[in-house]
Formats: sequence, structure tokens, C-alpha cells
Amino acid sequence: MNDLRKLPEPMLLFGHNQSMEDPRDGLTLFNPLDESKTYGIRAGVIGTQSGIDRYKKWVARIQTPIIETDKSGKAVSHRPFFPGFETAFRVPWKPEPFLQLVIPDGELEKYLYLGERYIRVYKTVSVYVERILAAKRNLDEQVDIWFVIVPENVWQKCRPQSTVEASLRIETTEKRNPRNARRLQAEPSFFEEDNIAAIPYHYEVQFHNQLKARLLRDKILSQIIRETTIAPNDFLDQFDRPTRQVDDESAIAWNLSTAVFYKAGGRPWKISQIRDGVCYVGLAFKQDELNADPRSACCAAQMFLDSGDGVVFKGALGPWHTSGRGDYHLSRDAARSVIGMAIDCYRDNKGYPPKELFIHGKVRFDQNEWSGFRDAVDEKTNIVGVRIRSENGFKIFTKGRLAVLRGLSYVRDDRTAFLWTKGFIPRLNTYPGRGVPNPLLIDVCRGDAKIQTVLKDILALTKINYNACIFADGMPVTLKFADAVGEILTAGPVEDVPPLPFRHYI
Repeated sequence: MNDLRKLPEPMLLFGHNQSMEDPRDGLTLFNPLDESKTYGIRAGVIGTQSGIDRYKKWVARIQTPIIETDKSGKAVSHRPFFPGFETAFRVPWKPEPFLQLVIPDGELEKYLYLGERYIRVYKTVSVYVERILAAKRNLDEQVDIWFVIVPENVWQKCRPQSTVEASLRIETTEKRNPRNARRLQAEPSFFEEDNIAAIPYHYEVQFHNQLKARLLRDKILSQIIRETTIAPNDFLDQFDRPTRQVDDESAIAWNLSTAVFYKAGGRPWKISQIRDGVCYVGLAFKQDELNADPRSACCAAQMFLDSGDGVVFKGALGPWHTSGRGDYHLSRDAARSVIGMAIDCYRDNKGYPPKELFIHGKVRFDQNEWSGFRDAVDEKTNIVGVRIRSENGFKIFTKGRLAVLRGLSYVRDDRTAFLWTKGFIPRLNTYPGRGVPNPLLIDVCRGDAKIQTVLKDILALTKINYNACIFADGMPVTLKFADAVGEILTAGPVEDVPPLPFRHYI
């Protein structure tokens, strides 16, 4: 077949039924697709007093335009300026939060220097989680979203490889053998104090993932923000330079504002002219490192509707990991169960099953999985399995300094193709990347669909990442957050998690 062509850039739909290709242009000119809540963002904020003060100052700052300039003071044309939050999203976001919870000075330091990392991270996360849960229990009116403002020392000392300097380390008598402590989750001790002491070892030693996991059961939405993200000039080195390099001020404003608007219940945009009745599901796997069985892994299905809405379903925990190859494959029953949940949710939302169901994965689906997927749908639904992975062994070089165009496709045959989701973007007049762009290898490995239709869909799905307000991603949203979703679902004992909107995981 050997067909090389440029696909048109997918358009996005905004307010007043208007379409644009860049989300920043669409929000500036036509505002978001949804009107959202008239009262705007009802925010809860938790942090130290200095962290909360920085949050308030930043929210006040984004009420006015933020225009990036070059060294000569001229506006940078390929970076759309941020017009101000209410101007872009048409709802207020007041600097003074609806509720604020102040962490007293010194409280975090009581735990950040503990030598045992499991206890250090668990107790630091507890400082935030316990206050948020207490507020949820005791308040009649609830906030839309909790802003967790994180000091830099929390970020530095609450990650998997973090250590505490020997001179500052605090040893604790609560320390346990991690393997023995995790075993008590399935086989509790007769001594309750042993079971309590083992709880920190049931969670991943990563602040972000553990906090998200511990808020899932209560369906609490959160936005974790490092203080250095919103106030980089407050943290300077000996040469009066920010200790951490962050994005441009306008980029941070665009990205956080879009994520907050989405988490508060609004849709900033959706794909324009998408086919009616189509449903996309991305399968996410994460090896359960807290389980003694090296094959144990968690599966999650991320479903995205033609409306742009996303829902995450937690599948069964089981021996899905194949040691040595790094592949994950479900049993027939597990495959039927996880896709069945997606179909049921679609039917509840629409009133009928999807006409087309595309299942995206990073590896080819084996026969057991495919049989399970087919068991979950009826004859009214055309089901298609698509493998998607980055391919660095096939490149196209161009004359001159410009990269290949985003949207270029090379169709090898009627079931496989290469698609450049990264590349030169005429609207931005630049290639927002480094090196020669790698394409995605697209393989229709199960079922039947026209390869051009699959390519157009995948290119469009790179444009509905509501966690950032950028022109497009390199991966479709069905797989973009696969690792992040899996890490949250395996960050602790989060059984019985109901299907939740995608906004809970980003």
C-alpha cells in the first residue's frame, strides 16, 4: 500500500459551537464548551501559612493577562498569551478560598526527617489527608476541589529514592520488615498493635500517588501544587536564580487553570465532528510491587466517550505480568469483566451500547483477552483492538532545519501505519520538541476498521488532555496517563473503588 500523506489537524469544539485547532485560541476567543457552575471554583486549600499565601497571590495574578516576551520585550507570537482566568473560562476563581486548612509550623518537620521511608511518607501524607477527610465529615457545604500546596522539602523527602541526611535523621521504634508487614494485610496478626504498625508498609513511598490513592474512596478531587511552581522567584540560589526551572508563567497559568476547570466539573473542549456512538478504551497495567507474587499486576480501563468525558474502571488484580518480556495479558474472565464495566457505563450514559468500541493497548491482545472482550459486547458493537507504541527505528528526515509535520502518516498496509503525532506545527510556527520526532506505530491487531479512520481518531485523541492546555500530546489520551492511573491504583489498599471520572486520577 505504502501511502504517505498529511492528515488534517483535528479541530476542537468550544463555546458557541465554534471550532479551533489550538485550545488556547478557542478558550480565548469562544470560552469553554461547558458553562460550568455560575459561582465558579469553590476551592479548599491546605498547606503551611506561607504556602497558602503563595496560592492566594498566584490566583490573584492569573485574574489578569500574562504575556510572554522575548529579550527585546516583544510578545512571543507562537505562545498564545493567557488572557486571565475569568476571561478565558467565564467563571470566577477568587483568591480567597472557600475553606483553608493551615498546617502549623514545624508539624511536617516532625515526620520529614524520619529515617524509615515508609513511615516518613505515610505520616507526611496523613498530615494532609486526615484534615481533608475531617473537613468533609464536618462541613455541610463541600468544596469542589482541594488544592494541596506542597513545600519543596516534602517533594524532596517523600519520593521512592529519597533519603534523609544522617545528621538530621530521626530513628523510630515503629520500623518493621517491609515484606512481613505487607503479609499482615492478607494475614492479620492476633496483636492489633502489629497490624496498626504495618499500615504504612501497605502504601507506596511516593507522596503524590499515595495521597491520590487515599482520597479515592471518598471521591475527593485534588490538585497537588508545589510552591516552587507558582512562586519560583521566592526560592533563589546564591546567584539569585530560581532553584528550580519551571515553565513560562503563561504556560503554568494555562495548564493549571484548564486542569482546575475540568476537575471542578466543566469540559474545556471536545473533539469536533467525532463520529456518534464511538467509544475508546485504553488498558493500563501496573505491576503490584507491594505483592509478593512478581506476576501480580493491576489492570485499569480508561474509557473516553465521544463527548470527551472519561471514566476509569479498576479491573481485577491478578497474575497478568509476564516476567522477562514485560508484557501484560488478562485472562478471559478478567478481560470480559473490565470491558463489561465500560460497556455498562456507556449504556447508562447514552441509553444504548456503543456502535464502535476501540480498545487501545501497548502490546497485541492475545486470544484469551480478545475472546473476553468479545464476550462483553453484543452484535450491535463493532469491536477493534489497536496496538499503539512509539517507534524509534523508523524516522523521516527533511531538508533544512524544520522537523516533519505533525499529522504525517505512512500507511504500510491496510492494518499497520506510522503516525507522527509530534512534529512541526504551523499554528505555533515551531516544533515543540527535541531531536528528530519519532512516529507511533499503529497496528490494528484485532477486529476490522479502516486504517485511515483509526489514524484520524488517534491524532484527535492526542488533543483532549485536560491536565494541560497544550496544542497536542504525543500519545492519545487513552494511553497517555496509563502509567499514572496504574500507579495510583497500586499505591495502596484501594479495593472497592467505584468507577470514577478521569479527573480523580490527574
